Amino acid sequence: MVHCVVLTFPAQGHINPMHQFSKLLQQKGVKVTLVTTLSYCKKLQNLPASIALETISDGFDNDGINEADNYKAYLERFWQVGPKTFAEVLEKLGGSGDPVDCVIYNSFFPWALEVAKRFGIVGAVFLTQNMCVNSIYYHVNQGNLCLPLTENEISLPLLPKLQLEDMPTFFLPTDEHSVLLDLVVGQFSNIDKADWILCNSFYEMEKEVTDWTKKSWPKFRTIGPCITSMILNKRGDEDQDVTQFKSEECMKWLDDKPKESVVGSYFLWIVRASEQSKLPKDFEKKSEKGLVIEWCSQLKVLAHEAIGCFVTHCGWNSTLEALSFGVPTVAMPYWSDQSTNAKLIEDVWKMGIRVTFDEKKIVRGEALKYCIMEIMKSDRGKEIKNNMKQWKALAAQAVSEEGSSHENIEEFVNSLFSL
Repeated sequence: MVHCVVLTFPAQGHINPMHQFSKLLQQKGVKVTLVTTLSYCKKLQNLPASIALETISDGFDNDGINEADNYKAYLERFWQVGPKTFAEVLEKLGGSGDPVDCVIYNSFFPWALEVAKRFGIVGAVFLTQNMCVNSIYYHVNQGNLCLPLTENEISLPLLPKLQLEDMPTFFLPTDEHSVLLDLVVGQFSNIDKADWILCNSFYEMEKEVTDWTKKSWPKFRTIGPCITSMILNKRGDEDQDVTQFKSEECMKWLDDKPKESVVGSYFLWIVRASEQSKLPKDFEKKSEKGLVIEWCSQLKVLAHEAIGCFVTHCGWNSTLEALSFGVPTVAMPYWSDQSTNAKLIEDVWKMGIRVTFDEKKIVRGEALKYCIMEIMKSDRGKEIKNNMKQWKALAAQAVSEEGSSHENIEEFVNSLFSL
């Protein structure tokens, strides 16, 4: 049996698509061992019973990033101990009579390829962001986009014209997490040496930049959306993510609401416990129209017929999930790649509306209300809803038999079985 080790970055938005992809590999007869940090593993709920789990060290085994003074200190220590402990995992698996045939690693870990090659193992890099964002970081790595950015409009091959406000926040001098720029650009330091380059997107969504990318990286393949419920033609409520949280109360609440009435006539608001003190006293009770909870299964919620609109921070997983279930979006980006995704959501894919921030970079209530009403009530909203139906169909087609992503995954798996 082919054995793949899947090495994930210790963050919810990174582990979920790689976990979903792991489940798909299992369906195709591949043995999977999922690897993440010890500190992150301690926090997980819904651990996959059918997938073996191993851990590496990030140098902060008790509480991960929360133990470190800052991101810089965390990543420096992680990059020191991570490769060593990952090599120990590969050695342990090989010594137990269960040798590893392929390492599928999060692109944030370029050192994982070097470790895999030391053991003579196939290395497949997994890009968790879309190809527009990946392309921006790639051009910085290649020296084709110089920092700091001085132009208000940025032009890159096969990408839409981007304003400074559309770029990932790590490029902005005001960004408190600019230290992470080296991390995201470093994804491409040795990517050309990988045996396979897999991306959680699908061809029909990013045709031009995908075709351009394949000229440089012949083994580049789009394999998304990595949502098992779609791939296996199941509803979102039959899917399970690896998560740090657990809650199901919102599903009963949604069952009582009219079709496509939330967010519009009603609202479901996910506010983490640490943030709930910022809400007005008895906010939920006074509204009588909403439910405020700490966590929900986003896939289950988006798959529910009561959902009419999704106000999202525009993380790539959330964007793909909304598109895959045909839910129009109000884009309210916060950091990282989210501003670029918001630009694509509104102007390229036309699957939603981007909110307007005021001069203090705050979204005011009236601005948010305007966007929601546009989606729910206006002719523009009808056009967006029609677009979403088409995107939903294209996403489903990509992962179906003879679809672009399905064929790419088949090609990848067949290559492993022929080793």
